[in-house]
Amino acid sequence: MRFHLLLVLLAGLGALSSAAILQNGQLRDDPYPGQAAIVSLLTNPAFKVYPPNASEISYKGRWDSRYTSWWSAPGLKFGFTGDNVALSFGQYTDQAVLVAYRVDGQDWQFSNVSANATYQFITPSTTGVNLTTPANATQTFELRVTNWAYGVQLASVWTSAAGRLVKIPDYPLAIEVIGDSLSAGQYATYEGISSYSWGLGEGFGNVEFSITAYPGICLHDSQCYGNLHGQTYQWLRTSDTSYRAIQQWGSAPELWNFAAHPAANIVIINLGTNDNNTANNVTSDQYFNSYIQLINEVHSVWPAAQIILISLWNGFSAVGNTYQQGGAFVQEIQQVYEYFNNGTAGDSGFVHYFNTTGIFQHNDIGPLYHPTDVGHVKLASHLMQYIKLEFGWVFAATGPEVQHGEFSFLIRFVPSGQIMLGEGLGGQRGIAR
Repeated sequence: MRFHLLLVLLAGLGALSSAAILQNGQLRDDPYPGQAAIVSLLTNPAFKVYPPNASEISYKGRWDSRYTSWWSAPGLKFGFTGDNVALSFGQYTDQAVLVAYRVDGQDWQFSNVSANATYQFITPSTTGVNLTTPANATQTFELRVTNWAYGVQLASVWTSAAGRLVKIPDYPLAIEVIGDSLSAGQYATYEGISSYSWGLGEGFGNVEFSITAYPGICLHDSQCYGNLHGQTYQWLRTSDTSYRAIQQWGSAPELWNFAAHPAANIVIINLGTNDNNTANNVTSDQYFNSYIQLINEVHSVWPAAQIILISLWNGFSAVGNTYQQGGAFVQEIQQVYEYFNNGTAGDSGFVHYFNTTGIFQHNDIGPLYHPTDVGHVKLASHLMQYIKLEFGWVFAATGPEVQHGEFSFLIRFVPSGQIMLGEGLGGQRGIAR
C-alpha cells in the first residue's frame, strides 16, 4: 500500500477556489465548499449594520487601524442572534481572497471575497444555524484569511434586523508564533489554516493565537527574498513585508500596540532557514546577535511569556541507501538558549529549546522544501505534547475540526470480497489491494 503526497495545483494565489486539489491522482470532491453570495443591503430593512470598530467584534492576529488584516491566518470572531450574517469588505481587500468561515463547531467553509462588495455568509438555510439552540440564542461566527500573501479590510457587519452582535470573551491563554514560510503555511493545502502554527493554536481548543510569519523573511534585519526587513524590525510592526504593505504604508508601517492586546503566554520562534541561505549573506554572528535582540524585544513587551526556540530541520538528503536530516544554525540556536539560561543573562528560565530531530521523515517534506499537510500535523502534535508536559496546559478541543480536509476513508479489498474500511491521514485517499 502506498500513499502519494497531497499535491496542490494553484491557479493563482488569489483565486484558490478555482484550483484543483489532487490526492492520489484524483480530484478532491468539492475542496472549497461554502461560496458566499454577493448581496446589496444598503436599503434592505431586513438587516441592521455594525461598523468595523463595534465592540462586539474580536480581531484575531494583526489588523491595522484601517481594519485591514496582515500576516498569516488573521481573522475575526463574534456572536450573533438571528439567522443572517453578511460582511462588507473595503477598498484594501485584495482580489478573490480565500477566507474560511464557520458557525460554532461546524466544519470550515470557504469563499472568495473581493474589495467593495458585501457577502452573505449566514442564511436561515446555513448548516448549523439554529440547529441545536433555541430561537434568538447566541451563536458564534468566525472567519479566517487563508492566503498569507493577501488580506481583507472589514468595512461593516450585517445581521438580521431583529438580531444583534454579541461579544465572545477571549480564551484565557495565548500563543504567538514568529516565523517565516514554514510557519505561515506556504504550499500547504489551505495555506495559513493548514500550517503547524494553526494546528498548534487551534488544536488546544481554548487558546488565542497569532501567527506573525511571512515567507522569505529573515530573523536578521536585512533584505531577504524581496522582504525589506527581518523580524527583529518587522515583528514590532502591524503589517508584514508584502508588496501590498509597501503600497499601503510605504516606509512607515504602523507600530503594533502590544498594550492594547492580550499578552502571549507562550511565544514560538522558528526562524533562520532564510538567514542560512547563502543568497542572503547573513553571518553566524549576525544571526546569533539578532536572535538575542528578538528575544529581548519579546521579553520587554511580555515579561511573563515563556519563549520556545525551534531547531531548524533544513530538509533531508539522500545518504547512501537511506535519508538523513540536515540542520541549520544548530550551534547558534543552542548558544542562544544557553545565553538566557547559563550565560550572561542569568538563569532566568523563560527561554526553552525544542528539538525537531526525529519528528519529520524525508517524505514529510514536499517537493518545494516545505512540510506536507501530514508534516504540519506531526509538528503541531509534538509541540502540543511538549507544552502540555512542560507548562501543564490541557487539551480542551471537544470535537470541531482543526485542519479542513484531513479525514478520509481507505478501502481495502480482501480475498473474500468483503470491503474493509479504515481511517486515512492527511486528507489522503487510496486503495490498498
